[in-house]
Amino acid sequence: MQLHRFRLVVSAVALASAVACGGGSEAPPASTPAAAPAASAVDPAIAANITGRVVVKGHVPKAEAVSMSGDPTCVRGTAGTAPTEYFVVGPDGGLDNVFVYVKNGLGNRVFPAPATPVVLDQNGCRYVPHVAGVQVDQPLEVRNSDDTLHNVHAVAVINDEVNVGQPMKGMTNTFRFKGREVMIPFKCDVHGWMNAYVGVMDHPFFAVSAGGGAFALKTLPPGTYEIEAWHEKLGTHTLSVTVGEKETKEMTFTFIVPNEE
Repeated sequence: MQLHRFRLVVSAVALASAVACGGGSEAPPASTPAAAPAASAVDPAIAANITGRVVVKGHVPKAEAVSMSGDPTCVRGTAGTAPTEYFVVGPDGGLDNVFVYVKNGLGNRVFPAPATPVVLDQNGCRYVPHVAGVQVDQPLEVRNSDDTLHNVHAVAVINDEVNVGQPMKGMTNTFRFKGREVMIPFKCDVHGWMNAYVGVMDHPFFAVSAGGGAFALKTLPPGTYEIEAWHEKLGTHTLSVTVGEKETKEMTFTFIVPNEE
């Protein structure tokens, strides 16, 4: 009788061990990673648009002439100086190089990054363009079109900092930024006057004012938005706007420069 009870106990232990090791039943299925959010298409039949201008009033500083004499290659074919690009203003006060973007209002919509790169060129010992925008994970291609050493130095805060030398003409480097950041300053540690700014967005609704302060945010879903304009010296200016289906709204951002006493 005792031997029989012992065999029953051993059999029960063996069965429990087999189940625990997967021999007696199928293991629970491994958890699957969450699916990526689906892209949010905007129906062009009902899409809205925002157009407008950025203007500046007050005492606008004139462009300064920065000497490029430290590098003969930069001086070649020029007057030896480069004007600052802090204030590019038209005759009626239109302000260029202002980054305008949808700050709030898109909710949880998801917009995939374009495969086409945005190009930031080092040409004539200047960054061209001075202000640009890319989407998160969209390639940013930085080129050296000059026959001299440049240093691509992106002083990012949210994204990884970039610091790469380009010693020869024709060199390119491609970067991708993983998080929204307004704005990332670019500079060249070799040529101190070289600077640019790149805004990184998680959507495609951004623009840089040009041609006398004009900008356009196209093919927006109808809705209410907070639109922000960013300028490297004047800071930010934010306005709210509501656009309905197939509607185009115009808006004006006005920056004020205090008069000198």
